[in-house]
Amino acid sequence: MIVVDAHEDIAYNALAFGRDYRRGALGIRVQEAGTDVPSRNGTATVGLPDALLGRVALTFATLFVAPRTQKTAPWDVLSYSDAQEACELASREMDYYERLADEHEKINLVRTQTDLDALLATWESGKEIHDHQMGLVVLMENADPIVEPRQFEEWYERGVRIVGPAWQATRYCGGTGAPGPLTDLGRELLDVLADFNVLLDLSHMAEASFLEAVDRYSGVLIASHSNPRRFRDSDRHLSDDMIRRLAERDGVMGIVLYNAFLANDWDRRMRLPFEVIPDAIDYVCQITGSAAHVGIGSDFDGGFGRESIPEGLDTVGDLLRIADALRERGYEEADIEAVMGGNMIRKLRETLPED
Repeated sequence: MIVVDAHEDIAYNALAFGRDYRRGALGIRVQEAGTDVPSRNGTATVGLPDALLGRVALTFATLFVAPRTQKTAPWDVLSYSDAQEACELASREMDYYERLADEHEKINLVRTQTDLDALLATWESGKEIHDHQMGLVVLMENADPIVEPRQFEEWYERGVRIVGPAWQATRYCGGTGAPGPLTDLGRELLDVLADFNVLLDLSHMAEASFLEAVDRYSGVLIASHSNPRRFRDSDRHLSDDMIRRLAERDGVMGIVLYNAFLANDWDRRMRLPFEVIPDAIDYVCQITGSAAHVGIGSDFDGGFGRESIPEGLDTVGDLLRIADALRERGYEEADIEAVMGGNMIRKLRETLPED
């Protein structure tokens, strides 16, 4: 069994805080001891060694930049005032992923079906731990770096295979904390993305934008890191109706492993029990009638750290514990494999080009 994590801000952590993904979470913690980074972005939980030990074979690695505001935020060094600046910042993040893949024998950018097949082959039964490889599929979170819809072709050529139009509101649609439908430019963008058979990420899209995209987009859908509103009642997450609509399109949502997104009344002085994770997964399965529409989108180190994730989790290497929890609840092995990674791989199979 392997794990697919559908959302990690790896380049953001590297450029904003100097976190070297190759070192591993424990090495980063040692490096940051005595600095202000843990107080700004949480204690590190993400790193290549942790992922490989925990059988995290594939990660959707983000290009994340944020609109500049008057409020100080951890991601200020990656904030922008206009589309051109957003494009330049996201390009720096893409450069980082390309360097990682060029310089580290264990890291591969997955752009095609051939790339995916080669990666998964390193995890087949009988392979030794030294054979295992990490695959990164690049996900653009917030589409403002796409200067205009037609310019997306340049991003596709560089390897972007998943696009989420929103974070907060963008030029393309309403987003978290900013209600609204798709803009005319957003509708044009969806048409362009469909031409490239891009995997559309609905996370962070305002409800009106989400529902319009579900109806309008002709391609394949996921919500890489969104939870049911049953657990956290805010516009950042999905209502039961939104979950059903996503499932009707055979979409998949990745459960976010952030305490603040798993409980309405979370107190930062405490950690939630581990059981809240299988609770959230099971809720989606009950709403949709199967285990085919839910996966994991941890969002680890995406503005929070170890202090803010459920008990029993220390690094990304612990994600496989979720499989044990589902097994204890009586889930069939095939369904567990689907939740842990198979569902997200199915969506990649439907969108990645052959070569």
